[in-house]
Amino acid sequence: MTKDTSPIVIIVGTNRPNSMSRRIAEYYQEILTQHQASSIILDLVNLPHDFTVSALYENTGKNEEFNNLKSLLEQTDKFVFIVPEYNGSYPGVLKAFIDGLPYPNSFANKKAALVGLSSNMQGAAIALSHLNDVFSYLGMNTLALRVKLGQIRSHYRENVISNTLYKELLEIQAGQIIHF
Repeated sequence: MTKDTSPIVIIVGTNRPNSMSRRIAEYYQEILTQHQASSIILDLVNLPHDFTVSALYENTGKNEEFNNLKSLLEQTDKFVFIVPEYNGSYPGVLKAFIDGLPYPNSFANKKAALVGLSSNMQGAAIALSHLNDVFSYLGMNTLALRVKLGQIRSHYRENVISNTLYKELLEIQAGQIIHF
């Protein structure tokens, strides 16, 4: 797999089982498929449960499961982050995952699209801002269009987003990340 042919990696930004973030990641993947863009979903629910002690710091490189996820990221240059709002920011497991990746080259000069979702009206706007700051520090290039899916449970049922604006924004952003 080369960077020119590598799939877009869609990262589910929580390790919560059966999350809404996972459902939105699958929805996004379908949009990419319709545009003939290959993609892979990396769901943080698949992180080793003890990765913060078995794969970080003095244990870097010692956890094979974490190494496999890290290898996937090293082989791609485009990402879509599906990020739920947790306590006014993004989930700590996402930060721990990012912190466990090799610094500074894991995301340097790579590209990302950010999608936030929340049960409130803001659609994780602050969470996306926090994450964008981290990616800027790491040298990641993020799309200007950050899709914010507020009150997502009111607009998503059975693999369908009912909000026309949300659907349109996701379509536009998917096209942008493909051509970014």
